[in-house]
Amino acid sequence: MHRKRRHATGFTLIEVLVALAILALALVALSQGSSALIRLNERQALLTAAQLCADNALVQARLARTLPAVGDATSDCVQGPQRLQVLVQVRTTPNPSFRRVDAEVRDSFGPLLRASTVVGRT
Repeated sequence: MHRKRRHATGFTLIEVLVALAILALALVALSQGSSALIRLNERQALLTAAQLCADNALVQARLARTLPAVGDATSDCVQGPQRLQVLVQVRTTPNPSFRRVDAEVRDSFGPLLRASTVVGRT
């Protein structure tokens, strides 16, 4: 009488360890990808807030009834949780009826955004 030899079913320890290593690498890659997306989202929110601050400063200069005085002015700008600082620089142009207005928005780490416009006499 021949006994049939049973083959072991299931996974060997090495196969399980290889599968776990592949899974761990995939999870690390997924974690790094999601953290990069979070940082990108935070940066985009910061730049959007900076753009709003710069636009507000430039629109304020355009809506003034007089030609802005030449010089620099600094103001704080709060957009949601963002606390930013806006440096507005007014410079002359070759035409005395116009002034160049630059708005530079900064956070605690340095400059974020710079926007410019030209303002004329009304």
